[in-house]
Amino acid sequence: ASGLIGQGRMAEPETIVAFISSEISKTLPLRGKKILITAGPTHEVIDPVRFIGNHSSGKMGIAIAETASLLGANVVLVLGPSSIPVSEKNIHIVRVTTAQEMYDVVHQYYDATHIAICSAAVADFKPTTVSDEKIKKKSGQGMSLALEPTKDILASLGLLKKDQFLVGFALETQNELENSKKKLEKKNLDLIVLNSLRDKGAGFKGDTNKVTFIEKDNKVTPFDVKSKHEVARDILEHIITKINA
Repeated sequence: ASGLIGQGRMAEPETIVAFISSEISKTLPLRGKKILITAGPTHEVIDPVRFIGNHSSGKMGIAIAETASLLGANVVLVLGPSSIPVSEKNIHIVRVTTAQEMYDVVHQYYDATHIAICSAAVADFKPTTVSDEKIKKKSGQGMSLALEPTKDILASLGLLKKDQFLVGFALETQNELENSKKKLEKKNLDLIVLNSLRDKGAGFKGDTNKVTFIEKDNKVTPFDVKSKHEVARDILEHIITKINA
């Protein structure tokens, strides 16, 4: 009689939305999959005000993370210094600065991961020593900086790989296919995504990319220039096909 209970009473809108979301999520192709993604640059400290870095914005990796989340995955995004916002709220973001920090965080999550996609532009070298104070400029004098290699995150994951599907990125300027195939084999990858700085529409900071997939059997699949979210979709659809084969 009160209209608050009884047959025919409409459920609360929040309950209806939750039910619909739950039903939709059951059909998503990456439901239940844990995906680890690295994105952005790393900054290797020289002194309190300077660092070694690169031009990566993190856009490609963030696009992959957002698309994977929409496809139902549980996403951990290990993100280097980047000002690009992440639109999906269901992504667990771990922010790092240096290659060593990214290495440490990736290894914390890797063992429980089904798919790892390493799209970060990790610095290959870091200063051997870090100054506690700003290094002063001396008139007429240059500065020498001793460097040492950073830990190779992708190679370390390839060594530890069990059942994970491992994807790497290769940004090349010459001998692109040859260098990418060597990287694929050396680092024990399942797929490498090649971009060349010689291709218009590819590379850092832009909203588009032009990629080529190279697989373990040396199958090469080139793509046209697309938005980075479309490229992310291509990458994830390829992975879905492979893990469900």
